[in-house]
Amino acid sequence: METGEEFGPWLARQLKLSGKTQAELAEELQLTRAAVSAWITGRSTPRPTVMSDIAKALGTDLGTVHTRTTDTQAGLPTFWYHRPGYPDGGRDLGNAAAFAFDADVQVLARETCQNSLDERLAANGRPVKVRYTLHELTGESLEAFREAILWNDLFPHYSAVSESAGSQKVGRVVDAGVRDMYEKGRLVLLRVDDYNASGLIGDDYADGKFAAVVRRQLESLKSSHGAGGSYGLGKATLWATSALGLVLINSTLSVPHEGRTERRVIGRLELPWREVEGVPYAGPAWLGRPDPDTPGARVARSWWADEETVANLHLTREIEEPGTSFLIVGAHDVASLDERSSDVDDEVPADEGDEDTRDIRRMHRRLVQALGRDFWAAMTGGGSRLPLLEVSVRSLRNGEVVLEEEQVDPFDKQPSRTRALRAYYEGTTVDRLTEAGHVAARSVPLKLPLSGGARGTFGVHQAVLLVTDGGDKDGDKNQVHSLRGNRMTVKESGVPNLPLGTNPFQAVLLVGEAAGEAAPFATEAEEFLRAAEPPEHDRWGQTEELTLRWSPSAYRRINMLTTEVNSAVKDLVARPKRGAGEGGEALRKALTVKTKPKAKVPTGPVIPVLDKLDATIGDEGEWLITAEVSIPRGDEVTPMVPIVQLDVRSGGRPKLNWAELVAVDGCEVADGVLRFRPGARRAKFRGSTDVTSHPVRTTLTRLVVELRAGKGE
Repeated sequence: METGEEFGPWLARQLKLSGKTQAELAEELQLTRAAVSAWITGRSTPRPTVMSDIAKALGTDLGTVHTRTTDTQAGLPTFWYHRPGYPDGGRDLGNAAAFAFDADVQVLARETCQNSLDERLAANGRPVKVRYTLHELTGESLEAFREAILWNDLFPHYSAVSESAGSQKVGRVVDAGVRDMYEKGRLVLLRVDDYNASGLIGDDYADGKFAAVVRRQLESLKSSHGAGGSYGLGKATLWATSALGLVLINSTLSVPHEGRTERRVIGRLELPWREVEGVPYAGPAWLGRPDPDTPGARVARSWWADEETVANLHLTREIEEPGTSFLIVGAHDVASLDERSSDVDDEVPADEGDEDTRDIRRMHRRLVQALGRDFWAAMTGGGSRLPLLEVSVRSLRNGEVVLEEEQVDPFDKQPSRTRALRAYYEGTTVDRLTEAGHVAARSVPLKLPLSGGARGTFGVHQAVLLVTDGGDKDGDKNQVHSLRGNRMTVKESGVPNLPLGTNPFQAVLLVGEAAGEAAPFATEAEEFLRAAEPPEHDRWGQTEELTLRWSPSAYRRINMLTTEVNSAVKDLVARPKRGAGEGGEALRKALTVKTKPKAKVPTGPVIPVLDKLDATIGDEGEWLITAEVSIPRGDEVTPMVPIVQLDVRSGGRPKLNWAELVAVDGCEVADGVLRFRPGARRAKFRGSTDVTSHPVRTTLTRLVVELRAGKGE
């Protein structure tokens, strides 16, 4: 038989919930108080024959006492706890964090899906599954749901807010939400479920994910340093999307709390300051069970609900995997009003379609659109790389299907970019775009600054740029999608000053951990760029954190990266120049063009020259080297061997061994020899030294790199 919490802590909580003392329980069991105290402190456990008496005293069944995976039903019922008004008379007329975002289901999709990605259980290698369910309730279904959330207890608070709605924004939104429910007889629920995620683990009040989401503002406790979120603001989109300011939560935990993991339930309401029957209330309220550890048990805490309760609250989780379900009550999508009337679904009545911010068909379509645009990369796999995310959207009305569940397919939503990323994962990229469908790859440097305002470069991170030809389904042409570790699109930008006649293309920039585990300074790049993102996580630029941790000019390193990216894109998509014999025959006869005599091309072998060199020290003490080579014009280019040595004041320079030597552009590496592509005027290679060949510590040395003909002797 499955057992949950230890008997002592479980029994102590049940006594608090039922309002019994140890002495009263001992009296009912006709035992000494010392015997009950010994059970609670763990010094002993009751005999099997006593278990049934304990169950009777607590008003529960014997199985509950044996398994201890849930609380007894002897305690006080669930209720709404409203935070009292501040003693000093202060008033909060809404949650300021919610104003960081619009009431927009596309913003909601971006923030909630990002949070689910950040909480993915990565150890098992499987993706996190996220499902969005739009559910419109009417008639008896609506009445049953209102009864489940104790609507009659909430109504006086909503009425008080409506009375003062004209004087502040949040009140007007809430008043409109309540009026819509009563006048149109409907309520839209939007549920966000994730599976294979950590769940809201931790205590109700102490530091942990549960308290960070349910109890606090501006606190971000992410599981990974490569997480997307960093401000603790993203959760506010849940309440911002609710016209009633109400969100219900059901979490299955990856780490047991109080000996159990399933159906940890709580609700949170966000209203402005209000006065109900002469009593002031500060703003938020929680739906839960009275906490026996608080004075008078007046504060609500989460509780372990039964299956019937979560079903009545529309919070039933359909898979047993850990994760969390958020139910947004009274969902609306104000941003959908910006859509043109021609974009409204044909089945929406013409007289309502343009003004109805609660139409589930439109919200369904906008959710799918946003998820495909922002998370196509996280849903893409290839080679040994598995997708990080699976996501779907469905729409119901009173439990009946309105729109079938739609699995978001990245290849359908972003075909060119998905093809590019898959080619990179499968190792099928090329140096140049010569045929349709090819994907060209190029390394671009991000020079990371020293922290604390110090001048200089901490290290050079090599981001990966992918470019391929674009199509009509990709959206705006000639765009670069930039992303880092969690593979959410952070930045979408065009490439300026493209040559006339450039073929349409799409590009992807992989930075930080998205560039691969072997990319140098990937972790540092993640930290730097994460600090350069605003709360919306939709661009990289100057932020207060970037200024405080690095310097006021640190953002210029990002500008330099953008310049490098745009330059590399232009080089990759440039059309080859026409030969002198190309063009119309009639035009050639009609024009007389003076041409300069061609420069004489050397007939013998030419020697490439090392032109640029960039070197940093890696985490293991190795030299990380990126070099560019200038290649003279000639019929034959001599293969060269890169030699790396330590500079000394006298005597021969100690030679170091290469641990890795790879071609980047314009050349290839075979047995340590660089062989250059015919017609190339420049080439680039990258390498790292073998630390075991270093005679002294790297930080005490200076480096010399040479190119030698032949075998490098």
